[in-house]
Amino acid sequence: MRKLLIILLITILTTFITPLIGKVIYTPFCEGVDRWILFNLRLPRVLCGIAVGMALSVSGVVMQNVFRNPLAEPYILGISTGAGLGALIGFMIGAGIYVTPIFAFLSAILTVITVYNLAKIRGGITVESLLLSGIAVNFFLYALEWLILVKTNAHLILGWLVGYLGNVVWDDTRIVLFSLIPTAIVYIYSKHMNALLLGEENAHYLGVDVKKVIKILIALSTLATSITVSIVGIIGFVGLMIPHIGREIVGEDNRFLIPISALVGATFLAWVDVLARILDVPVGIITMLCGGPFFIYIMHAKRF
Repeated sequence: MRKLLIILLITILTTFITPLIGKVIYTPFCEGVDRWILFNLRLPRVLCGIAVGMALSVSGVVMQNVFRNPLAEPYILGISTGAGLGALIGFMIGAGIYVTPIFAFLSAILTVITVYNLAKIRGGITVESLLLSGIAVNFFLYALEWLILVKTNAHLILGWLVGYLGNVVWDDTRIVLFSLIPTAIVYIYSKHMNALLLGEENAHYLGVDVKKVIKILIALSTLATSITVSIVGIIGFVGLMIPHIGREIVGEDNRFLIPISALVGATFLAWVDVLARILDVPVGIITMLCGGPFFIYIMHAKRF
């Protein structure tokens, strides 16, 4: 509990401090144009990033738990890319900011089903088959996204494709905040997730309706991911890195891992976006630069 309170305090301080930092440093008491920029550009961007960090981190916890795979996360399994394709189609047909997340969610669900079925080998799923299926589907979906971009000359959303918070306004932030609803509901299933850590058979004997719980958890994490992707694009590796950092802090117990991961993910993405503002690059590029080496480290540490 003490660790949780410390991380919560850090997250709160981050929420107040990061809007002030960028290529231009502001103060909370600035006036005129500076005040307008602070409260209408910087603040919604930071709050949006915090919500995205929470949603992606908890989704990573779910994926690693459900598939019992330390390398699983929405980006690597192709879920984020699937949501991105759905959102891109929504953009192209003019679905609007409130309908596009539905396209993203439906596309992401189809991606989950595809990856899961491709990964099945003789009725079971191995770490290798799951990762290879996710990577294969990822490449295929990326190719479709680029095909759409090239054929429609929609180059303005290239930054969005790799995760971009620079164009976020209050309307975007309000929509992204909805991703915290399925993220919060995941916590209700924290004890069920603890049972799943013992294996599906043992979880069943403990009274868990394994198939139902897994479907619910996948749907919740996919919905949270889809909402974030539809607004800020594909931000990779947050769901991989943060749950492992959370486990180093509080261990495997999901009753503590879920809130810790949410807070650490929020803090991490808020500060990464500060760096993105200063360097003037999409935030997704920085998370990928961090996530690539982290993926290799986990792969070697777990001896895959």
